[in-house]
Amino acid sequence: MRLRGVTREFPAGDGPVAVLKDVNLTIRAGEMVAIVGPSGSGKSTLMNIIGCLDQPSRGSYQVLGRETRDMQPDELARLRREHFGFVFQRYQLLTGLTAQDNVEIPAIYAGLGAAARRARSARLLERLGLGERLAHKPGQLSGGQQQRVSIARALMNGGSVVLADEPTGALDSHTGEQVMQILQELNAAGHTIILVTHDAKVAAYARRVIEIADGRITRDSAAAAPPAAPASEAPPPKAGLAAWLMRLREAARMALHAMLSHRMRTLLTMLGIIIGIVSVTLVNAIGEGAKQQILSDISSIGTNTITIFPGSGFGDRRAGAIRTLTAADATALAEQPYAHSATPQVQTSVTLRMGNLEKTATVEGVAASYFEVRGLKLAAGVLFDENSVKNLALDAVIDDNTRKTLFPGGGNPLGQIILLGSVPARIIGVTAKEKSNFGFNSGNTVWLPYTSVMGRLTGSQVLQDISVRVKDGYTTHYAEKQITELLTRRHGSKDFFTSNSDTVREMVEKTTFTMQVFISSIAVIALVVGGIGVMNIMLVSVTERTPEIGIRMAVGARQADILQQFLIEAVFVCLLGGLLGIGLAFGLGWVLERLSSEVHLVFSANAIVLAVACSTFIGLAFGFWPARSAARLNPIDALSRQ
Repeated sequence: MRLRGVTREFPAGDGPVAVLKDVNLTIRAGEMVAIVGPSGSGKSTLMNIIGCLDQPSRGSYQVLGRETRDMQPDELARLRREHFGFVFQRYQLLTGLTAQDNVEIPAIYAGLGAAARRARSARLLERLGLGERLAHKPGQLSGGQQQRVSIARALMNGGSVVLADEPTGALDSHTGEQVMQILQELNAAGHTIILVTHDAKVAAYARRVIEIADGRITRDSAAAAPPAAPASEAPPPKAGLAAWLMRLREAARMALHAMLSHRMRTLLTMLGIIIGIVSVTLVNAIGEGAKQQILSDISSIGTNTITIFPGSGFGDRRAGAIRTLTAADATALAEQPYAHSATPQVQTSVTLRMGNLEKTATVEGVAASYFEVRGLKLAAGVLFDENSVKNLALDAVIDDNTRKTLFPGGGNPLGQIILLGSVPARIIGVTAKEKSNFGFNSGNTVWLPYTSVMGRLTGSQVLQDISVRVKDGYTTHYAEKQITELLTRRHGSKDFFTSNSDTVREMVEKTTFTMQVFISSIAVIALVVGGIGVMNIMLVSVTERTPEIGIRMAVGARQADILQQFLIEAVFVCLLGGLLGIGLAFGLGWVLERLSSEVHLVFSANAIVLAVACSTFIGLAFGFWPARSAARLNPIDALSRQ
């Protein structure tokens, strides 16, 4: 190690203050050197520069023949990891880790395998008399024991140069002597020992003493004996992908440890993510459930059907004046190859009478195939047939609402005579109650042959609409096109419009998708707010854990290692929040379905995967800035924030 003209300045109110001034120094491998001087003399700053925790403002510092000024942060980290070992006055141990875990930290960043790491750390601690304290945390160890853990950590990767900053400053005299004897033994084994102290008794253990005052070296006593051969104890580390995966696993473990150490803060951080994920998942489930229910209802009123109405579209005021849609059109349509059946429909409102009861009812005149086309089921009796249609029979089929209206006591309606206005009809069948809510009508409905309605009730040959059921093997779009061409030829102009179940289905799917996107976008805002919360908490966490970051950097952590650890922590927080949010969404969905039979939720696997992916992305996006801030900290600045 060679320093030439090294000056270190720090900014101050009236201008930069020089703590080191034109320092020239060479330290050979195997020496034991004590740097002494009063407080504020610059000795700790000199040691920080020697250990690559800090860099000179001006001058040259070379290690192993390389100029440190030209090295990148990760190259300096490699020097700290593989060449230097630090013993701090205040031990600088991570309080949440055991003695053995603290010692292993440098080896984690060096890429040493777990088994070799555990064996070496245990061996070092046993060598320093702590074989029975491997699982003890710093708070369970005395000052002298903590300093020994610090020494073991300095030797974990070989530590050819051990830098000790006031190694006995926080110890009693007896324990201090023990620590100095350990350092002497390490020097005898070939380690270069550099002590920083203001205690002359501690300095007396060294063979070379360098005195410093006001930032300048005032005396340097060269060693009388030649230095010992340098130590070479560094175990072979893993390399490449294996080392990276090992560091990733350890970063994940440390991130989990940090989360568990601050459970309440972690939970509060996750709260915004949980709310956002619950919103996204529930909105999607409600929307999907509503869509499937509506589509099921559409199917229940007739699949593969096309309905023809007079006019140019729904709401056309001129539709009532169009008289061209007739039963003959229905007959012509039924004969087409793509038509399974065609049922004309005419409708009128009448006063329904039975005995002393009078109710308003809707009478629908339809063909015999209507019930099959519309998917209506019989609850009792029979349906009228083609003969009834041909003979203008007054055979009536009533719905479940009408049955309850006319027979509140539950009597048998079959064979009973009812009056439709002044026209009598005989009830021959009752349809089953419809489960569908699509197009739900709570009124009373009576079905008669359409010929009977036109001939006996309305006296008009004009139809309200015609429903065509499409044969299997033909698409509704093809059939719709053919129907339009046929009726346009028959009428001489296009004075009608068509509606098919597929069009309604597409409209429902489009509408529900639009609503889901709209409401989900609001829920995503909650996710973003949660992400900002994660970023804020992570920034606070970086501030709180700055000393820990400094310790990790001092023992050789790369910038990528620090970035990786904090990013993983942010992702874990968001991912766990996402999983909790999904679980809560399932729970709330279960409660909603129990509270109301009308609510039907369908949880989509795609939506769940998307929610988890969103929470992970938010962890990466909003955790990157705090993690980057942590990775870019200056090691000595981080260590100084206690």
